[in-house]
Amino acid sequence: MRALVPTGKTGRLTELAELPDPIPAAGQALVRVRHFSLNRPDYLYLATPGTDFRPGIDAVGTVEIPADGGPARGTPVVFHLPSGGAAAELVAVPADSLAPLPAGLSPEIAACLPLAGMVALRLLKAAGPLSGRRLLATGATGGVGQFLVQLAIAAGAQITVVAREDDAWRHLAQAGATVVHDVHALPAATFDVVLESVGGTLGSAAATRLRQGGLFLWYGQAGGQPLTLDFFQLLGGGMELTLRHFVYLGHSDDRDDLATLLDLAAAGTLQVEIGHRGPWQETSDVLESMAAGRLRGKAVLTIT
Repeated sequence: MRALVPTGKTGRLTELAELPDPIPAAGQALVRVRHFSLNRPDYLYLATPGTDFRPGIDAVGTVEIPADGGPARGTPVVFHLPSGGAAAELVAVPADSLAPLPAGLSPEIAACLPLAGMVALRLLKAAGPLSGRRLLATGATGGVGQFLVQLAIAAGAQITVVAREDDAWRHLAQAGATVVHDVHALPAATFDVVLESVGGTLGSAAATRLRQGGLFLWYGQAGGQPLTLDFFQLLGGGMELTLRHFVYLGHSDDRDDLATLLDLAAAGTLQVEIGHRGPWQETSDVLESMAAGRLRGKAVLTIT
């Protein structure tokens, strides 16, 4: 079979190669992949020196050899592989990671949902009850952000997004978010929850916008710089707050959360912004566009 493999070369991180067909183990199904989407971890892992990571964390395909108790042969399925490798003609997937593709839902749309959608869904679960609450999000112009905004607003929250003027942010405003370009322009002690994924001075300043007893959920450091929190300033006057590091794995069953996202998308409640569609030979170029911040929304590649 053909699959995308790492090259170790800057500027062209992956290329097609011939690999042996996978042999599914007990509890696994063999799936023929149709589409996969790209996520930021694909780039980060491929850019790591000496990596053996193969891209493809989220994908859609058709069951060729079913697992006992899993979807039948010929069933269109959606799946999430945290360790990668879905950018291949064939892949062995645990049966309990396969979610049937709802009738009428575009497979390209479905391929965009797993990682970004589950991160957004689980972040908001970690934030607690949302109705009437005020949320502040940084780093929300990528794949996670579009789902975060829609899910938060659907749950009755008000969400403000901090984005650079040259970022792709207008689709977030159209979805109902308030978009600001300078976190310092926001009043202090305003927000119930801060969802922070940038780090550096932006993330540190966002923390000071929390109200008394607020929740700071940190789930990334896309800017490459660590948070530098001044606790004397942050907690001055006896303020109380909660700081929590969020990791999306281990919170709930992937298949259940993925089924929730697929149902929302099939019903039209959850919209997906796709910034690039193309054959999988374009993967390296799309990864570079993603890293440079030139890609709006998600990228979906088709195996041809």
